[in-house]
Amino acid sequence: VQLQASGGGLVQAGGSLRLSCSAPGRTRSPWTVAWFRQTPGMDRTFVAAMHRSAGRISYADSVKGRFAYSRDTAKGTVNLQMNYLKPEDTAVYYCAASPSVISSSLASETAYAYWGQGTQVTVSS
Repeated sequence: VQLQASGGGLVQAGGSLRLSCSAPGRTRSPWTVAWFRQTPGMDRTFVAAMHRSAGRISYADSVKGRFAYSRDTAKGTVNLQMNYLKPEDTAVYYCAASPSVISSSLASETAYAYWGQGTQVTVSS
């Protein structure tokens, strides 16, 4: 399983970026594709994912109302639209995938078997 994240870059605070994760064949149930992020010296933290069964999307509290998760099953991509970016959003963003992720484990890094290489997002103040 190969995942490819792209779309990162440098943006000013208040700006927007759209990340994309190429995950061909992995954007439908039973697969879950999630976004995590990591800053230097810290563990990866959950950003967003879609529950495989109900289609409901969960977000980290820190990004609710600013980030939007979407998927394009025809293209085999999962996207993360990031608006009103803040300097604290600066991180390497990863997409991760695994089959049969239960809802209670959606935000757990250990629930995902496959990871993309990450894309750097830098938000300047």
